[in-house]
Amino acid sequence: MRSAEKLTPANEAKERLRKLTIVFHNAGGGHRSAADALKATLSAQEHPWDVALLDIQELLDPLDLIRRATGLRIQDTYNLILRKGWTRFTPQLLLILQTTIRVYHSAIIKLLRAYWADHPADLVLSVIPHFNREIAESLGNGRKTPFVTLITDLADYPPHFWIERESEYIIAGTDRAREQALAIDHPADHVFQTSGMILKPRFYEKTTLDRAAERTKLGLERDCPTGIVLFGGHGSQVMLDIATKLNQSAADHQLIMICGHNQKLARRLSNLHTRKRMAVVGFTQNVEYYMALSDFFIGKPGPGSISEALQFHLPVIVECNSTTLPQERYNAEWVTEKGYGIVVPSFRKIAPAVERLLDSAIFAEFRGRASQYCNRALMEVPVILERLIGERFIVERSIGEVSAVESSSLKRGTGQTAVPAQP
Repeated sequence: MRSAEKLTPANEAKERLRKLTIVFHNAGGGHRSAADALKATLSAQEHPWDVALLDIQELLDPLDLIRRATGLRIQDTYNLILRKGWTRFTPQLLLILQTTIRVYHSAIIKLLRAYWADHPADLVLSVIPHFNREIAESLGNGRKTPFVTLITDLADYPPHFWIERESEYIIAGTDRAREQALAIDHPADHVFQTSGMILKPRFYEKTTLDRAAERTKLGLERDCPTGIVLFGGHGSQVMLDIATKLNQSAADHQLIMICGHNQKLARRLSNLHTRKRMAVVGFTQNVEYYMALSDFFIGKPGPGSISEALQFHLPVIVECNSTTLPQERYNAEWVTEKGYGIVVPSFRKIAPAVERLLDSAIFAEFRGRASQYCNRALMEVPVILERLIGERFIVERSIGEVSAVESSSLKRGTGQTAVPAQP
């Protein structure tokens, strides 16, 4: 222990109960991103946590039937569907995944218990759906380790997606997600609400740059309304349609196209001959830089992308239809409810949507609402975890004191537990 600190219950909790395991997987980018952001923040605190990341896919590889049949992990299959735009098949994939989990429920718990035996933790945090019942049950033997589910979507997609009855604590980023937890009788004092989704640390830093000068470096006009088009780490072929249709728009605007790892898409966009200026960007770790140069956002209704755009007060244009991931359909409702932007049934309607958005009065209204968005989730979650650790320490300390009294009584030869004297 630090010699300068007095050994108090609070300091003991900080020193002893600091081992956190975050359970994640790589299906989509949001789960790993949330895990990495929390690890970086918790590890850098004045009283740091010892944070370990558990990729549940690696742990459960022996049970992955899809991998046995196709050579692809479930998470790789999911990411392939996202890259190819085959999202219409996601409900079927979810059904296969959830059925597999039910069939192998006991085997999954056995593997998890073996892992906890070798890698004990003071607290376990899940940032993934589907496996939270199994994680909760695997921790429920002997001294129960506190288990927290952090929902990285704007809402749950029940049943058996995020929120399970077995989950001990829930952290939700919206009113809807909190209400869903309470609706299945989770105690109110076990459900915590943050101001939004977990974002990378850089999105919470104040960005100061000369937008006009930086736009010029990208070959863009200094003062033209600028949209950022973003569809995850691998882009999307629909970005070609968006660029083509917006090139015919009467609205004055220019685009920053983030293609991610999709080099073929980047080449095709770069080879387009358009009247509108367009900066084509490949994979970048600095999405926040391009957000800071933009005035509005176009993309899929992913919770991460929407939250990142709103963090820079950008009104959004997103698509929602039968091909939208089922767990992301509420996000489009949320955008409409909050007045943060426009939802189109198809990006075939992108040109009139941008023209409407850029109407001065409408843009001012959307921008005003987006400017009120304030997400502090990355700072709020550590406070919640500290509280849970502190509460658990108080319980353990009380149990320890009772055990000490019993031990002392037995040593005195009474053979009975000491009873406080009555006044």
